[in-house]
Amino acid sequence: MKNVKIAELKARLSEHLRQVRRGLTYTVMDRETPIARIVPYRVETEPLRIRRPLRRVPSLRRVPLPPPLKLGVDAVAVLLEERQVER
Repeated sequence: MKNVKIAELKARLSEHLRQVRRGLTYTVMDRETPIARIVPYRVETEPLRIRRPLRRVPSLRRVPLPPPLKLGVDAVAVLLEERQVER
């Protein structure tokens, strides 16, 4: 894997894409922050398979909800007040 900055990628895009075609992977960097990855395209030979969930996973109806938070204010009232200010 190779890192490339945005300006470098823009200036030499064709060259970098030739390298990707040969199998190299690039990480696109915005200064020091990785923002994207350019990887070689692979044609999937095996079709997507859909399987049933495992039996040991409970259905969503059986997952217990957490207890309500004990707040000193009414959350709905605060939300309504905030929405009125924005209008």
